[in-house]
This record gives sequence, structure tokens and C-alpha cells, in this order.
Amino acid sequence: MNSNPKSKKIFFLIFIILFVFLFSSVFICLYVPVSFSRDVPAVRIEIPTGTSTKKIGQMLKEKKIIRSSAFFYVAARLPVVFGRKSPYSLKSGVYNVSSCMSLMQILSLLESGRQEYIKIMIPEGLTMRKTGIILEEGGICPESDFYNSCFDKTLLKKYEIPSENAEGLLFPDTYYFTPDMNSSDVVSIMIENFMAKAELIPQFKNKKISEFYDTVILASIVEREYRVEQEAPLIASVFTNRIADNAGLYSCATIEYIITEIQGKPHPEVISYDDLKIDSPYNTYKWAGLTPGPISNPGLVALKAAANPPETDYYYFTLNNAEKGTHTFSRSFNSHTQAGTVYKTKKAAEKK
Repeated sequence: MNSNPKSKKIFFLIFIILFVFLFSSVFICLYVPVSFSRDVPAVRIEIPTGTSTKKIGQMLKEKKIIRSSAFFYVAARLPVVFGRKSPYSLKSGVYNVSSCMSLMQILSLLESGRQEYIKIMIPEGLTMRKTGIILEEGGICPESDFYNSCFDKTLLKKYEIPSENAEGLLFPDTYYFTPDMNSSDVVSIMIENFMAKAELIPQFKNKKISEFYDTVILASIVEREYRVEQEAPLIASVFTNRIADNAGLYSCATIEYIITEIQGKPHPEVISYDDLKIDSPYNTYKWAGLTPGPISNPGLVALKAAANPPETDYYYFTLNNAEKGTHTFSRSFNSHTQAGTVYKTKKAAEKK
């Protein structure tokens, strides 16, 4: 008995319609974004290590980034159906994903590992603690974790740092970190950046940190004293001359360090005579030579000045213009006192 030709046509028509419908649905799910509006903001999606593909799909569906979590799973795990030879390898991290992106674009992004990076600017002259505060405010890592990592003996040994912490070696720069980074990784990145920048200075090239650590200490003091870049070498020369004569550096910046970092008090606008009497090895008004360790994290200007100070006969300098940040340099104490001896301080990154 022959089949009814009309029934065959109807069956074939239904098959074509179903095929077109299925093909269109797959095409839409894969290549057509949920939204075409330009005003739709990107959504920050955090994918912890070990998160399953199924869970990632559910997260995206909850945020209304994709149409179907089930289809997301199929597309990611069985890509051969869509012409791909192997499953997608989705990476953990933090991503900016938008409903204006197609599912294929989202899969490609999550496989690429191109995470959301946060731009963090660390100014010259900050301490470990102040640097940690900026990192915490930027969502990189907790300040306390960063501070503790600066004392990590494993890191200090790795970079041959002859100190109990990494103060002075956290190079001030613009960084691109990912959210919620491991604090030890952040410290390592900043130290390695310091080492790379140090190679640009002839006096430091091919040397271990331990071989020029005293110069870093000097640079950290210069960093906190100079305001005008051209004066940094002269300030370094003043300190170098005083060190050679076994005289105190008489740096107000070291007193400020004691007050803010050791005593934990607010930044003083003026250093008092009583402050100059504080009993601390960091008090350069009481003790000759360098401080036990850096008092800030210096930039290239201060590092270059400390590494190669000019030969001068200056032993003193005094701020002569608070607005411009310029100093008067003196050879004798009498000239210095005539120039004025108001013990003012400056805050980090206060450069001209």
C-alpha cells in the first residue's frame, strides 16, 4: 500500500519548519545578545576557582546576561555540536560581562582569561601602610594582609632583602591589578617592579638589593624632603656630606615617620622642638647616620639622586617658599639659621 503523497508533503513541511525553528533558536541563543540597548551597564561577575560550568551558567542567567543556563552548559561542554573540536576551558577570575554580548562572545571571554583589571596609582613617598590603604580602597586586597605580607620572611629571602620588611622596595607606579588578589602576589609584583626600575640606574645595575640597600634608605629620606625635582640631588648631597662627617641628618621627614608610622598619630603640619627629642633610632636629630630602614617608598627621582649625588659643600637646607616648594641651601649653620628654621612637613606626593 502506497503512502499518501500529500501526507509525505505535510510531514516534510513540518520537518522543515521544526528544523528552521530549531536552527533559528540555536542561532539566536549563540549569536544574538539578550539586549541591544547601549545603555545596559556591564555586570561584574566573579568566578571563584573550581566553579563548575553549570554554576557559571546559573550565575549568568541570574544576572540576566544569557537566556538559558542549560543551553550555556551545552554550548560550553558539547561545542562539537556547533562546529568546535574541544570543550571551552572557562577560567576563574573577575569579568565585566554585558547582556549586549552574545553567548559565544561570553564563552570566548571566559576562556581567554581577560579579566577586569583595576588601575591603581601608587604615589612616590608612601609607606607600606599607606600603600595598603590605597590597595584596600581599590578592592585589591585588605590593608592588613598587604602589610603582613611585607614582613613575609619567604619573600624577603627570595629577593635578598636585608631587613625585616619590604619598606622602600614597593615601587611607586601605576599598576593594573585584579580584584581580591593574593597580597603576597601584590607585594612580589611591586618588588619586582622596583628591581626592574633599579636596573635603569647605573649604580644599581646587576647588583643585589642588599648591595645598595643603604642608598635606598637615603633615597627614602630624600623622597620625603624634596618638592621640586631639580632640588632632589642637592638634598641628597646635603645628607651625603653630613653622613661623611658623622653628623645627624636633621631630617624632619624622619620625625614625621616616627609620629605617623611608629606612634600611629595624625600627620603633623609642623614639627615641634619636643618632637625632635623623641627617643627613637629613626630620630636623625638624636642619632648620626642613616635610619635603620627606609621611611618611604622612593621613586626614580629620589633613587637617582641618592645613587649619584653631586659634590657640594652644602650641609643645610631650609624651605624658603611653601607654595613653590623651593629650599635655600647653606654651607654654614649661621647661614642656615638666617634662612629660617621652621620645621614644616610635607605630605606624600606633594611634588611640583
